[in-house]
Amino acid sequence: MFKKYLLMFLVSMVPLIELRGSIPIGLGMRLNPVWLYIICIIGNMLPVPFIFFFARKVLVWGSDKKFIGKFFKFCLEKGEKGGKKLQEKAGRGLYWALFLFVGIPVPGTGAWTGTLAASLLDMDFKKSIIAVMAGVILAGIIMGLGTAGVLGAVGTIFS
Repeated sequence: MFKKYLLMFLVSMVPLIELRGSIPIGLGMRLNPVWLYIICIIGNMLPVPFIFFFARKVLVWGSDKKFIGKFFKFCLEKGEKGGKKLQEKAGRGLYWALFLFVGIPVPGTGAWTGTLAASLLDMDFKKSIIAVMAGVILAGIIMGLGTAGVLGAVGTIFS
């Protein structure tokens, strides 16, 4: 059982998959929803401070390198463009916008992307972490309820 929880912890740290993928997988494995939720939140949040403080530096460093330069430059430009657009639309409600950006589970949003945007916009670290964590919690609730509903419906149909 420990190995399954460890696997979900690790899956929660993977960009693009994050908690949004690990919760449905873990529920499909019939893991305890409360423990799964806690472990997935911790796993999803663990890389966040590193992303906030180091991602921009790594992207700037790599933007002029031969093989990775185009991709790193693309990431920087995309992040800055998305961040500016978010900042323009949100105005003073920037942290609420960050919370919703991370919390509503659609492709391309999540803790990694939200934290990178916060870093590129030079947002306050503590406020950003709180907004991202609240967003991760919301995304976990949405994914858990959605998955439980889908698994329950599938179970009813095939039983």
